[in-house]
Amino acid sequence: MTIKHLAASIAASAIIASPAFAEVDFSGETIEWVIPFSETGGSAKWANFFAPLLSEQLPGNPTVVVKFMPGAGSTKGGNWFQEQRHEDGTLLFGTSGSTQFPYLLDDPRVRYEYSDWIPVMASGTGGVAYLNPEDGAKFDGTANNLQDVAFIYGSQGATRLDLVPLLAWEMLGMNVEPVFGIKGRGDGRLMFERGEATIDYQTSSAYLGASAELVAQGKAVPMMSWGALDDDGNIVRDPTFPDIPTFKEVCEATEGCATSGEAWDAWKAFFIAGFPVQKIAFLPAGSPDDVIQTYVDAFDAVRSADGFAQRAAQQVGKYPVFVGEGAERATREGTTVSDEAKAYVIDWLREAYGVSLN
Repeated sequence: MTIKHLAASIAASAIIASPAFAEVDFSGETIEWVIPFSETGGSAKWANFFAPLLSEQLPGNPTVVVKFMPGAGSTKGGNWFQEQRHEDGTLLFGTSGSTQFPYLLDDPRVRYEYSDWIPVMASGTGGVAYLNPEDGAKFDGTANNLQDVAFIYGSQGATRLDLVPLLAWEMLGMNVEPVFGIKGRGDGRLMFERGEATIDYQTSSAYLGASAELVAQGKAVPMMSWGALDDDGNIVRDPTFPDIPTFKEVCEATEGCATSGEAWDAWKAFFIAGFPVQKIAFLPAGSPDDVIQTYVDAFDAVRSADGFAQRAAQQVGKYPVFVGEGAERATREGTTVSDEAKAYVIDWLREAYGVSLN
């Protein structure tokens, strides 16, 4: 199912009226929205964008505070949230593809189970890879002139969302050496700004919030986006970045890169799992129906508010926002890949980086 087909079926299910629950009132309360990354990355900007809007729509207008719990590429926070249980409806947890990928790959450090959590909102995103000015001058829409360059990349880890750019660059024949261990993509951008890294990528919200300014200042050159999906599941240009070619376009123009076969199928499977349904807000296990419905209604009011689409496009990008049953369905889409794609990536991780997940 493509993301647009998913959105259509979700929209149809949303017509069903919500059941009546006892009124939930958060007056005087503080909602803690925990993000398992540093405060400099795309997930931080995503949560900070939605937090005040959620506060306006929740009954009692509680204060929504975004807190950060970085570590182990977000598995630290995921494992912590797995142990949380509902108390009073004042805890939210936000994940991204870097939380989903270790789960998908059966990483032994993962002790969390997505099906135990209660998704109340999910949204898609995109991503843009960019180069330093010196190497960006060699980029002509292909990677042909970049294959002899030794690049440095600040990475959270090859089993995180970073596997999408790392596999893409390898398919393009590029020599990109990752420096593993950073706490968030924002830290990778800071490495790039300091000249410690020569190539970088950011999800849409982080790119719009900081990296686009580097481009405007002539300190970075966009290379490619990951793209978006059309109604037939084909990769097309990202509507947030219509002037930036997709990886598919760059691959098609680059000698030795193929948009068919095992590598391409695996890359596309993990792109779909990691980006069209990329950021998800969860309530902890045991949350009662009235609290769940209150959050669903609040996020629905957020996405339906006048001017939301314009504000979202500027700060987090032009991507669908799912709530309630839609968020549940989107979460299932984002936490599923084929056995073939998983096997290919596990073999690639072992061969390219010595990463064993057995």
